[in-house]
Amino acid sequence: MGVHSQALHHAPRSTRPDKARRLGYKAKQGYVICRIRVRRGGCKRPVPKGATYCKPVHHGVNQLKFARSLQSVAEERAGRHCGALRVLNSYWVGEDSVYKFFEVILIDPSHKTIRRNPDTQWITKPVHKRRERRRLASAGTKSRGLGKGHKCHHTVGGSRRAAWRRCNNLQLRCYC
Repeated sequence: MGVHSQALHHAPRSTRPDKARRLGYKAKQGYVICRIRVRRGGCKRPVPKGATYCKPVHHGVNQLKFARSLQSVAEERAGRHCGALRVLNSYWVGEDSVYKFFEVILIDPSHKTIRRNPDTQWITKPVHKRRERRRLASAGTKSRGLGKGHKCHHTVGGSRRAAWRRCNNLQLRCYC
């Protein structure tokens, strides 16, 4: 799992079997584990010589953060690489100074074992195509700010600017 390993490859078995099983993995036909590495850090705005040609509020070039997590990026890359499979879930397995490593659980929707099992039939339906690109897998759902269960349909947090405004504006409430 070093720096010189491939960016994406099929793992013969899970590095963390307990975590994989908690997230829905079963050691039987139709399930695939894909280990993927994603480069760490933020992103730089692609502008020539730092000239953004916009108002000062958008002059930032270096300290920009991507809206989604690296785990969500890993899920999307695995789904794009294995087009015939469906992304079920993913989990962290390690990191170094340059990369973060994730394992993505993929399911083959055309496999008889998956299609005949009532517990896994749901993922074979066409509505679950490209779940990871619509941010319906676990990391994407978290980056959308959604929780689980009752009262968790609203997003967590909000925008960075809204958080800054909350902390830096004085609100004098009028109790008349």
